[in-house]
Amino acid sequence: MTTYLPTLKQLQYLVALREAGHFGRAAEACFVTQSTLSAGIRELETLIGVTLVERTRRVVRFTPLGERIADKARKVLREADELGELARAAGRPLTGEMRMSVIPTIAPFLLPRILPQLRSEYPDLKLYLREEPTGPACEALQNGRTDCVLLALPYACGDVEIEPLFEDRLFVAFPDGDTLPGSGPVMAEDIDETRLLLLEDGHCLRDHALAVCANPELRGQAAMLGTSLHTIVQMVENGLGVTMLPEMAIGAGILRGTHIDARPIDAARAARRIALVWRRASPRERDFRLLAEVLRAAAGAVEHPAQGR
Repeated sequence: MTTYLPTLKQLQYLVALREAGHFGRAAEACFVTQSTLSAGIRELETLIGVTLVERTRRVVRFTPLGERIADKARKVLREADELGELARAAGRPLTGEMRMSVIPTIAPFLLPRILPQLRSEYPDLKLYLREEPTGPACEALQNGRTDCVLLALPYACGDVEIEPLFEDRLFVAFPDGDTLPGSGPVMAEDIDETRLLLLEDGHCLRDHALAVCANPELRGQAAMLGTSLHTIVQMVENGLGVTMLPEMAIGAGILRGTHIDARPIDAARAARRIALVWRRASPRERDFRLLAEVLRAAAGAVEHPAQGR
């Protein structure tokens, strides 16, 4: 009896449709026409003799079996990717393609220091970067859409290997002219929580700031939400409140040209741990460890911000 197996291309089409929920967007993600993707999925359904996707004019709905097969297909594709990674890992370190997700409160402040050094020392590394919040980044890692994630701990990212890089202290930033007790580090209890501007849900820095205040009830106050650190800095500049900023952002000049002062926070949890994480048992572990060394060295060259502007 002859057994016909699905092709990796067919599985790729199926997974793309499951993730996009739309034939057009799935086709774009696979760099093919919509008709090519649709035909590939129909061929897969004919091959295995079951309907995987219910098609209507407006809705793409996977059958229960289609859901299960798409989940299994995602794992098969990840294993196939790791076959290539095994071969690359046996050659020279940090060569070929690597996909790295970086959270928004790290990317604009650390990457400009890292990338020139990587390009100089490892010119054969093709690093594809994706900036996204921690939750989606960890989900992409588990689903095989990214190879490693540069993030801030504590955060539960699943079954991963963790290479800690450095501690990133938190500072309180406030409009010039505001008065806070003393002239050195600020006690957490001296921060006016009613004026605290935080990032919107989905950013782990928001949770780190709430941990410093030890007041999770702040989470529900929508008026305090900002979409990015740069936006929040502008809100502080306009006298709308105070905020917490990571040391790397201040060292990278986020307060340059503003009338904002910044002082370190004196609290047990007033820091986040920057780390590189990847899937456990990845064949490219040696590459990730080496990449972590480069990241750690680049971070060590970051100037520490002085107290105040």
